Amino acid sequence: MSYRTYQKRTAALAFAAALAGSAVLMAAPAAHADVVDVNYQCKTPIGDKSAVSPIDIKSVKSGSGYKLTMSWQKGVSSSPVELGKGSMKPSAVIKLGGADTGTVAVSGPANAAAIPANTPIKISDLSGTYTPKETGKVTFTAGVLTIKALGTTTTCTPSNSPKPSLTLDVTAAGGSDSGETQSGSGDELPQTGPEDSAIALGTLGGTVLLAGAAGVLWLTRRNQAVRR
Repeated sequence: MSYRTYQKRTAALAFAAALAGSAVLMAAPAAHADVVDVNYQCKTPIGDKSAVSPIDIKSVKSGSGYKLTMSWQKGVSSSPVELGKGSMKPSAVIKLGGADTGTVAVSGPANAAAIPANTPIKISDLSGTYTPKETGKVTFTAGVLTIKALGTTTTCTPSNSPKPSLTLDVTAAGGSDSGETQSGSGDELPQTGPEDSAIALGTLGGTVLLAGAAGVLWLTRRNQAVRR
C-alpha cells in the first residue's frame, strides 16, 4: 500500500469513526422524566381523604449514585386545625422497577409557613440518594407518602397504579458512569503500526468526534514522523 493510499484510508476511517461515535451518542437518552398524576388515598386521624397530585421525580448524578428529588404540584390531604410553622414533617418512598428493585426513601423539611385549617397540605420537595445495585434501565414511581403533624400520622397510598415518573439507564456501583455510552477505556494509546493506529481510531470514537479534522491531522503528522 502506498503512503498516499494509506493517508486516504486513515482519513476515511477517522471520519467513519466520527460518524459512528455520533450515532452512539445520539442513541437512547440516558434519562426520561414525566409528570404523572397520582391518586392518593389518605388514612388520616379524622377519616379517609383523597387527592390527585401531579408528581415529578428528577435526578442529578452524584458520585456513584443519584440524588433524587420528588415534587408535588398540588396539595394532598388537609387538617381540621391550623398546622403551625414547622409542625408538619413529610416523607415518602419511591418504588424502583426494571433492572433494579426495592425503594428509595425521600424526605424534606418541615413546613416553612403555617397551613390554614381545611386547606390542601402542600408537600415540600423531598430528596434522597439512590445507588444502583444493578445495571440497566431503572424506573422510579411514586410510592407511599407519610405526613406527621401534631403527634399524628397520615399515610397516603397511590391507588391508580401510576406509571413511572422517571426512567434512568444506570450502572451498578463500582462500574463505569451510567447514562453515557463508553467507547473504550479512555487510557489506551495508539500503537506505532499503521493498522494499529486505524484500530485505535475506531475504539476512540467519542474522541475522534470531538477532535474532528485536528485529530486526522495529528495522526497524519505522527505517521510521517514514524516513517522518517
